[in-house]
Amino acid sequence: MPLPETIAVKFTEEEAEYLSVRPLVRQTFRAAELVDMVLSVTGKDVARIRQILRSGTVVFHFYRYWWQGFDADAAELAILLAKYPDADPARPFRAEECAALLLEAVGHGRRRPFEVRREIASAKRLLRSRSLWDCLLDLARSQAPVYQEYSYARQADVFTRELSSAEAASLAQDAQRLAPRGLRVRLKLLPLTARILFVCPRR
Repeated sequence: MPLPETIAVKFTEEEAEYLSVRPLVRQTFRAAELVDMVLSVTGKDVARIRQILRSGTVVFHFYRYWWQGFDADAAELAILLAKYPDADPARPFRAEECAALLLEAVGHGRRRPFEVRREIASAKRLLRSRSLWDCLLDLARSQAPVYQEYSYARQADVFTRELSSAEAASLAQDAQRLAPRGLRVRLKLLPLTARILFVCPRR
């Protein structure tokens, strides 16, 4: 079946473990927009994308979306997906291309990673010659991050680096000294950080 030109979609904020009372929103998506959102969840997996389009529901950015499910033609989907980039494990990490970091903590169940953006973390506090961003990138210099995936949601290559408990504790101390006040308060879980994801938008 050809992709429909437009799809009526309903969505609401996803709330785990109890009945949601969030308002339900209705919106009309073009087929390419819906596929773009599903792709952000599945990656370039034609079979899985077809399955989700047929099931008529997906969770994306903590919102659940519903639509009238439909069968999508695999060949047509493949042509559409060919326009998107592919993962490139041979791609080297370049610190200057990094736009954000995701800090993943241990022992906190489904807690999503905490995002640190370069433009915020690179601000220097008064009388300080270094920023928190400098300290975070030092971790990439001491041990090169490993390529993990291409994120369609972020339109970026993602690299990963495991963090030892000693490194996490040291980073927490750096944050107290160097991070802007608003960011410093939000980084209380830094001592529990087990992994850093480096997000590098692809040009």
